[in-house]
Amino acid sequence: MRIAILGGTAFLSSELARQAVAAGHEVHLVARGESGAAPDGAHWHRADREAGVAALDGLTGDFDAVVDVTRQPHHAAWALEALADRAAHWTLVSSCSVYAAHDVPEADETADLLEPLPAGAPMASMEEYGPAKVRCELEVLGALPERAHISRPGLLVGPGDPSDRFGYWPARLARGGRVLLPRGERSSVQYLDVRDYAAFLLTAAERRLAGTFNAAGASRPWVDEVAEWLRVSGFDGEPIVAEDAWLDEQGVAPWAGPGSLPVWLPAGYEGFMTRTAVGAVASGLRQGPLDETWADTLEWERRQGFDRERKAGLSAARETELLGLLR
Repeated sequence: MRIAILGGTAFLSSELARQAVAAGHEVHLVARGESGAAPDGAHWHRADREAGVAALDGLTGDFDAVVDVTRQPHHAAWALEALADRAAHWTLVSSCSVYAAHDVPEADETADLLEPLPAGAPMASMEEYGPAKVRCELEVLGALPERAHISRPGLLVGPGDPSDRFGYWPARLARGGRVLLPRGERSSVQYLDVRDYAAFLLTAAERRLAGTFNAAGASRPWVDEVAEWLRVSGFDGEPIVAEDAWLDEQGVAPWAGPGSLPVWLPAGYEGFMTRTAVGAVASGLRQGPLDETWADTLEWERRQGFDRERKAGLSAARETELLGLLR
């Protein structure tokens, strides 16, 4: 196929580009390149999408598939203006963050969505991420109602993840010692290796899959997932479990960000990491074994350095302080 990936040098888009090149497809990328270089074998059209439709001038001819990972509605609209008439299939990588509520377990794609950003309005902050993705979906469905694949992934993990969320745990357990863990009584964990997700996006493009699909791995209670983490890591230290309410009192954030215990979620998010992806699984989504994701993520974390400043997780000093208070 002839594929255009609007992006191509960051976490997901670079993995998709690598797999598409390896499969023998002709791959064209549009990206600034600030996240890295284009994969070998891909045609890189270096451009800033803030330049408007002109940023896509290098993409000439027809395409069997276009994949857009943007979070900016005006980028989505400009891409459609430039390429919709020349694309046999269009994938928008959206997000499960488009949903209005996260407290209902096993919700599917028919759940209510957030109010979209106004047409033409840019996403000004991450607080608008969900509404921005809803607007992106509307732009794509309005232009290509029968040729569009709206993909709503949950948490993507694996080597190269810039968010540091999942990667915090392989790195932390590898250091051993006393490790602070949330009890997570009502929390679940659900994620998908970025390599498995990229493979699904490529399969969807090859099959010209149309419709809206959640894309997520199996969901497990927090306590069960942590038990698996301890197993696959061979952890021989001392896990110290803190009550969720106590962690909240100490200002320990859930989910992501500096000073957090990543991936763990508080009460009220019982549905956030339990979304059903039955449709995507029936259409070819596969999840590889945790052991491989864990081992490869750990190796990547080692190369980056366990002691680096992280975007998510507790620093060693902060964890020691909390363990002291807990004692």
